[in-house]
Amino acid sequence: MISQLHGTVAEATPSMAVIDVNGVGFELGISGTTAAGLPQVGGEVLLYTRMVVREDSCTLFGFASKDERTMFDKLVAVSGVGAKLALAILTTFSVPQLYAVVMAEDDKGMATVPGVGKKTAQRLILELKGAFSKDRSLAGSAVAASIPLPLDVARPVAPNAMDDASAALLSMGFTPAEVSLALSGYDGADMRVEDLLAAALKRLGMDA
Repeated sequence: MISQLHGTVAEATPSMAVIDVNGVGFELGISGTTAAGLPQVGGEVLLYTRMVVREDSCTLFGFASKDERTMFDKLVAVSGVGAKLALAILTTFSVPQLYAVVMAEDDKGMATVPGVGKKTAQRLILELKGAFSKDRSLAGSAVAASIPLPLDVARPVAPNAMDDASAALLSMGFTPAEVSLALSGYDGADMRVEDLLAAALKRLGMDA
């Protein structure tokens, strides 16, 4: 199994890259996000990879980060989602953004991905939400840093929900001032993280 490639960029497009590793060219399917971070042709690069083997093909995909590769794995595990659609989703959203969209149950936002209709968006959210609830690291480094306290240490539920919602918004690129404004008036009482995110995203104009 090829888990990563370290070499130079021989060719690149918004959806494909050829990486030269000691004279051997590896063609990889990539997302627009990974493509945007590639160096110019001849530049050195490290990509994390995933090989998808089918009866009639063997395709290699490359990712700028381990989190993006992990998200790809979770996407293609969803019924009806292939590698092409998974890359389209990862082109539309960064990993933290996709996490926030799913946890906020924002099917309208999910449906902005080319090739994703309302029913597919709802299925993606339903199936991914369960997976994300078990792997909060995909919310981004800000959320990952908010490690839950041990079970024997008392911690109110409401502040935790507010902290997680705030961290998720920060990981999406919003400024502290925007996050403060988006969450103002909420104390987190009797509200889930996804409810707080949905309300905050609406205030920030991302509910269309």
